[in-house]
Amino acid sequence: MAMFIEQSAAAQTAYAALAQAARQRDLQRSIADLPGGFVSKKIKGLQYWYYQYKMPDGQPQQIYVGPDDDSTQLLLSERHNPSAKQARSHLGTMCEAASVYGCYSVTPKHARVLARLADHGLFRAGGVLVGTHAYLSYQNRFGVLWKGGETTVDLDFAHPGRNISLAINNDFTIDAHAAIDSLKMGFLPVNAGTRYVKEDEPDFDLDFLTCIHRRGDEPVYIPQLNLTLQPLKFMEFSMQDPIVSVLIAASGPIVVNVPRPERYALAKLILYRERLDSRQPEKANKDLLQAATLIDYLGSSEPESLQGAWDDLLARGPGWRSRAKAGKDALHARYPEVGRMLAIA
Repeated sequence: MAMFIEQSAAAQTAYAALAQAARQRDLQRSIADLPGGFVSKKIKGLQYWYYQYKMPDGQPQQIYVGPDDDSTQLLLSERHNPSAKQARSHLGTMCEAASVYGCYSVTPKHARVLARLADHGLFRAGGVLVGTHAYLSYQNRFGVLWKGGETTVDLDFAHPGRNISLAINNDFTIDAHAAIDSLKMGFLPVNAGTRYVKEDEPDFDLDFLTCIHRRGDEPVYIPQLNLTLQPLKFMEFSMQDPIVSVLIAASGPIVVNVPRPERYALAKLILYRERLDSRQPEKANKDLLQAATLIDYLGSSEPESLQGAWDDLLARGPGWRSRAKAGKDALHARYPEVGRMLAIA
């Protein structure tokens, strides 16, 4: 039995229209009246699009648009489309309609934080929304609803940090700390600034993560963001080649970056073993459930992307392979029908 249910055709249509209009609005706000044009470049063999313009001193600057996929190509082609402009002016109504039709929506308090960080440029600067909020966002992208009904209280963000090979926009500078402070929600930095907590809501944390580096798990300060990040092992796998996603909120759509779903799913198999080793069985079971749900969908709808990510994971060395095998064995034991979808790998 599938671990998801299909959204209605009306919900899928409403979200598709909203996502395109929201990305158009986001792009238009970023480039405004800047004279310039779209350019593409390859990073580690993958194509990305940017809007390039010149500063008053003649130096070129670039604003990240997105990976070279169908939605980005449509975004570029419709920039001056009158009907697209009209749709952008009705984003609030489109959000409300999509929610009424049954699309997944972000809670108001989470939306407030996400929108503020988006407005200040965190995602333009290469930030990626990770964790359960990313997992929940895939529902609208796929036109489904997960049966687990999972929720989360905290918000997790990641950034390549010093891992230049994963960076999608090295030239963009923001002040993330000022953005969080401007919310006036009572967030205070702890753990060397890698986490923000609220005394009146102990579970509502903001965590900022990055890939492991030569100094191990020592927090790393990134001046480009005015933010300190906590390195985590294996983070680089899910951070590779992120995609653009549009979140639905009562206050309006929010454009963010999220990991590719196939990479998110397989990273959760890796994390399953790590959680067990550190005696966190509840989190381990949550990771396995999320992996199973995504693999269940991807195995039938996008098997090539799932297989490609699996092959990449196995090619990363014995440590990766042993953890992947442990996660895969657990998947077979707990969710045998889903586990068989990785049997060819």
